[in-house]
Amino acid sequence: MEEYMFDTNPYEEKMNAAFGFFQDELKKVRTGRAHAGMLDGVMVEAYGTKMPLNQVANITAPEAQMLLVTPFDPGNITAITSAIRDNQSLGFNPSDDGRVVRVPVPALTEERRRQLVKQVSEKVEEARIAMRNIRQDALKDAKRMKDAKELSEDDLKLVEKEVDSLMSKMQAQIDEAFKAKEKDVLTV
Repeated sequence: MEEYMFDTNPYEEKMNAAFGFFQDELKKVRTGRAHAGMLDGVMVEAYGTKMPLNQVANITAPEAQMLLVTPFDPGNITAITSAIRDNQSLGFNPSDDGRVVRVPVPALTEERRRQLVKQVSEKVEEARIAMRNIRQDALKDAKRMKDAKELSEDDLKLVEKEVDSLMSKMQAQIDEAFKAKEKDVLTV
């Protein structure tokens, strides 16, 4: 009896990595509620170097439309306020009282919400394409092994079944993440 020699684990790992990337991409899409992650891309000029905001301040969302940024060193407050204001992609207008920076997060317009859902849909499509490519690689590698007589026809069928079941699991996770994010974006 020939030992079944095809390992689907590397492909599962690749799928999980692609799903992780997809989740990180989703986090970057704004929702109607304020959350600390909104300021992830902000770099602050502090101590003569550019640093991520979360390394020079604590960021909280005490209410749905407000972010509160508390500098670890009050000497950096002006630089922090400027860095947030100068980040065009955010479009925020922060103010500070010398101790904390308040960042009002404007509610999303209906049109903006639709744009964001479209953005999320595009990320879903990218994730699906990544999954399909990984699936094709796995099947191609298995077929190559069958042609080289390292796998039997039955083994190949087992591999296809296993890879397809992985695919279904990933698709379900992508759909779930999409629905949750869409709900977040559309919730006022």
